[in-house]
Amino acid sequence: MQKITACLWFENNDAEDAIKFYSSIFRNSKIVSETRWGKDGHGPEGSLLVADFELDGMRFQALNGGPHASFNDAISLSIDCKNQEEVDHFWHGLTADGGKEVQCGWLKDRFGISWQVVPDILPRLLKDKDQAKAGRVMQAMMKMVKIDIAALEAAARG
Repeated sequence: MQKITACLWFENNDAEDAIKFYSSIFRNSKIVSETRWGKDGHGPEGSLLVADFELDGMRFQALNGGPHASFNDAISLSIDCKNQEEVDHFWHGLTADGGKEVQCGWLKDRFGISWQVVPDILPRLLKDKDQAKAGRVMQAMMKMVKIDIAALEAAARG
């Protein structure tokens, strides 16, 4: 059992749409539980209040909390990718339908959540003992929006 679960506060009653959107992108996803408003609740009867869901085995909670808070860049969700195909899959999926590309592997989805789409080779190259090599990789990465593994490898080779 996961001890800590991130709760995502949706301000525009978007929690249910967000869960469906993320579940369409992450292959091993499921809704674990849902709580819906009754007739005496603060939301429309039958609408989603809170749900627990999993994306690739990681549990999250989605809350239709109202307009009191919104997402910002102080917290992001980071996806470790094994190859360019995975980078492209998550990048294109999460930027679809109103998401925004940012830089250096960062994006914002249409709900305002910040994501990092990171190929596993990037941290390995940045931690290389050869500081010149690591520096070239860092310079290449800083010029990217979506991470390009072939370009990182070319920078590493010099």
